[in-house]
Amino acid sequence: MSKFKKICLLSAVFSFLAFSNCLAADGPFNAEFLKELRALRQTVETQQRKIDALEKRLVQQEAGVKTSIMPLAVPEDELDKRIDEHLEKKYPGVELMSGLEMGIGATMIVQATDNANADTDNPGKDVADASMSIDLTFLKRFEEYGQAFVHLEYGNGAGVEDELTVFSNVNRDADDSNKVQATEVWYEQYLKPVGIPFTVTFGKLDSTLYIDDNLYANDETTQFLGRIFRNSPAIEFPDNSGAIRLGVMPFEFMDLNFLALNGNADWEDTFDGMFYSGQLNFKPKLLKRGGNYRLLAWYNDQNHMEWLDTGKDKKAGYGFGISFDQEITDSIGAFARYGWQDPKVYLNSSSDFSLEHSYSLGVQLKGAAWKRPDDILALAFGQLMPSDDYKKADDTRRAKAESHLECYYNYKLNDHLSLTPDIQVVWAPYGKDAPAGSDTIVVGGLRGQVEF
Repeated sequence: MSKFKKICLLSAVFSFLAFSNCLAADGPFNAEFLKELRALRQTVETQQRKIDALEKRLVQQEAGVKTSIMPLAVPEDELDKRIDEHLEKKYPGVELMSGLEMGIGATMIVQATDNANADTDNPGKDVADASMSIDLTFLKRFEEYGQAFVHLEYGNGAGVEDELTVFSNVNRDADDSNKVQATEVWYEQYLKPVGIPFTVTFGKLDSTLYIDDNLYANDETTQFLGRIFRNSPAIEFPDNSGAIRLGVMPFEFMDLNFLALNGNADWEDTFDGMFYSGQLNFKPKLLKRGGNYRLLAWYNDQNHMEWLDTGKDKKAGYGFGISFDQEITDSIGAFARYGWQDPKVYLNSSSDFSLEHSYSLGVQLKGAAWKRPDDILALAFGQLMPSDDYKKADDTRRAKAESHLECYYNYKLNDHLSLTPDIQVVWAPYGKDAPAGSDTIVVGGLRGQVEF
C-alpha cells in the first residue's frame, strides 16, 4: 500500500471517529460508547503500524535487502529511498506517471429542425442529425511552478450544421474529422523575477481560452451550443496552432494576456500571417461579487482582400471587443459580449461573407431555488451584422442582421452524467440571403455529457 493510500485510509478512519465524537457531544451517546470508540482508534493505529512494517519488509525482500530482525534495522528515510529506487528500476515509467492528472469526457448531441435551408433542391426540409466528441486530457505538474498539458480530441458527425446556411451555426462541438487530433500541446511556466507574477505558455494553443473568454459562455460541452455564444464571430480566431502566450498579473484586481499565434495553422512559414491579440481584464468586486470585465484587441497579418477593390488583396485585418461576466447572487450570473472588425476587408481564404458587428448577452440561473443546486438554466440573445462594404459589393444582397436566441437546461443526473435539452431560434438566417430560404429556423436538441 502506497503512502498516499495509507494516508487516505487513516484520514478516513480518523475523520469518521472525530465525526462520531462530535455527534456524541450533542447526542444521546454515553461515556461507555466514547470509551469504545477510543479503543477502536488505538486498535486501528496499532494494526496500521504493523501493516506498514510488514509492507516494508516485503519490499525489502523483493529489492534484495536482508531482513532478519524485527523491528526494521534500516532507517525509515533510507528505506523509502531504496523503495523508490527499486520501483523506478522495475517500472521505468512510474516517476513520469506520478502526479499525472487525466480527464476523460464524452459529448453526444442530437438536434433537429423543420426548416433546413442549405439544400436548394429541397428547401425547408426536416432534418435530425447527431454528432459526438471525446476529449482526453493529460496534465503533469513539475517543481518550480511548471506544468505540461496535452489535449487529444476525437470527433464524428457534423450534426445539423451542414444543413444550415447561417452566419453563425448551432453546434460548436460538432467536429466531423473522424480522427484523433492533438488539439492542444503546451508547456507553461510561472515566474516572478521582479516581484510581478507572470506566466509563459508555449506550444499548440487554443486562443479562445485566453482571449474573449467568459465564465458563463465559453464551453460548448456544458454551456451554450450556439457559436455566437461561445466566442464573438467578429473575431478572426485561427485554428489551434503554434503560439506563445504571456500572462501578467500586476494587481490582484487586474490581469493581462498577450498572444502571438501562427494564423495559417499549418506550421509552414511559421512567422508569416501571424495573429496577435491582447486582453486586459479588470476584476472588481461589485456588490461584493466576483466579475470579469475584459477589453481586447487583435490584428491578423494574413492576406485580406477589400470588398470594393479586389486588386487590394494583401491587407491585414483587425478589430476589438469586450467580454463581461458578473455574479449577481449566489444563484444568478450575467454576461455580455461585443466584437467589431474592419468592415472593408475579408480573409482571402474565406469570402462568403464579412461581419462588422456582433453582440450577445445572457443570464445563468442555478437550480437552488427549486432544490436542484447543481442544475443550470440559461438564456441568451445575440445578433450579427454584416459589413456595409459586403452589401455594396453585390446589389442583390439584403444583408440583414441575423438574430439568435438560445435556452438550455443542464440537468445533472449524477457526478458523471448531465443531460441538457437545448432550443435555438435563428431569425433572418444568412441576412435573408440564403439560396434555399430565409424563414426563421428553430433547432431543438439534447446533449449528453459524460465525465469520468
